[in-house]
Amino acid sequence: MTHSSMRRYLGGSRLLPPGFILLVGLAGCSTGSPPAQEPDRLVIPLHWSAASNAILIPSISLTDWWQQFNDPLLTTLITQALRTNTSVRSAQAALQQARALRDVGAAGLSPSLSASGSAQRGKSGGIDASSSLRTGLDARWEIDVFGARRSSLDAFEADAQAFQASLADVQVSIAAEVALAYIQLRGQQAQLQIARNNLASQQETLQITDWRLQAGLTTALELEQARTATEQTSAQLPTLQTSIRQTRLSLALLSGQTPDTLQVLVTEPQPIPEITGDWALGIPAQTLRQRPDVRAAEQRIRAALSRVSAADAARYPGFALSGSLGLSALSMSGPTGGASVVSALLGSITVPLLDGGAALAQVRAQEAALEQARVAYEAVVLTALKDVESALMALQGDRARQFHLQNAATAAANAALLAQQRYASGLIDFQTVLQTQRTLLTAQDSMASTQAAISTDHVRLVKALGGGWN
Repeated sequence: MTHSSMRRYLGGSRLLPPGFILLVGLAGCSTGSPPAQEPDRLVIPLHWSAASNAILIPSISLTDWWQQFNDPLLTTLITQALRTNTSVRSAQAALQQARALRDVGAAGLSPSLSASGSAQRGKSGGIDASSSLRTGLDARWEIDVFGARRSSLDAFEADAQAFQASLADVQVSIAAEVALAYIQLRGQQAQLQIARNNLASQQETLQITDWRLQAGLTTALELEQARTATEQTSAQLPTLQTSIRQTRLSLALLSGQTPDTLQVLVTEPQPIPEITGDWALGIPAQTLRQRPDVRAAEQRIRAALSRVSAADAARYPGFALSGSLGLSALSMSGPTGGASVVSALLGSITVPLLDGGAALAQVRAQEAALEQARVAYEAVVLTALKDVESALMALQGDRARQFHLQNAATAAANAALLAQQRYASGLIDFQTVLQTQRTLLTAQDSMASTQAAISTDHVRLVKALGGGWN
């Protein structure tokens, strides 16, 4: 505020003496800290180094990305989690608190008005009792000349925006965690089914070996080898079943349900959910704008900037207008009987003179907090870039691995079937059968793991892109 505008602002009031206005002008001449500037922008790459043409195809919506898996149960679980998960509800409460504090700050910019009233009746010795009645209105307005209160309100508003972005970040994380747990569960169920199928095949081979031993066509060594392979595969079943139960517990916690309720929903094995499309990637800067954690970090910088301004403005004089209007009566019958009107109007100024450097130290403290917010913003941006690049690399690698594992699983299945048939005819030895069965189990298990990994990569990619919130 310039000196001339300050005179126009204050000089028109008959309540303020010329010395008061002069004092304000002198305070306005004092040197303040230079206004804090926005942080320098990081150098954002123009494209993703891990992106490929196979990924950059027409986009699908990132808001409700889980629907692209075409799994109604997955959609139900994520919807339930976004409504009842404790982390989401805690973030919602934090947002409500931040908005309430913003409203408190906004109220401080307006005049305050309060009403008061009192009644008194007293008697001393033999003197007749006396009564008095007083009612009144009190008003006060702290004039925000240098913008300290406005800057504080801006900080509260930025805090509220940061908490809103943090809520979105929690929603993105919870939706992704539910999907990851669900995909892991379906992958474990697929591995359990593969182990059971291979166990059935090995038990059939064990029966054939037993028959051949009774016919004198083989030795007890081959029978024991067949029994060993069967027992080893059987030993995998309890481990997989335990893993399934543990994953089910994690999924129940994430989705805000009790374990017994969820068990009914996911007991029956279902295929591993697969994405029906790809995520189209724009330039990295667009990704950063849609990530809620980056937006939250930006709002925290805004809040820190506003607090620096508020701390700097607190070094200058403070102005206030206050007044009261009341009625005073000497009769309890009401204010109309002999009542008198009492009014007062006061203008005041508070000038900091000697504070031992506390005000300047407070400015430096807020500037340090601003620097922390800037560094935190840079860390969030770098993490966002790393998350997307890592998810892209993992997706490309698992896709290439899936292609070769699919061919290997097909060849292993054919080899195991041929080996079993030829062994039953006495054309090959038992070691060949064992080797083909082990290879088949490994190839099928790896294939199921890779299918789950690809779906997991899609979830991690969409989380890195900031999908899952409006």
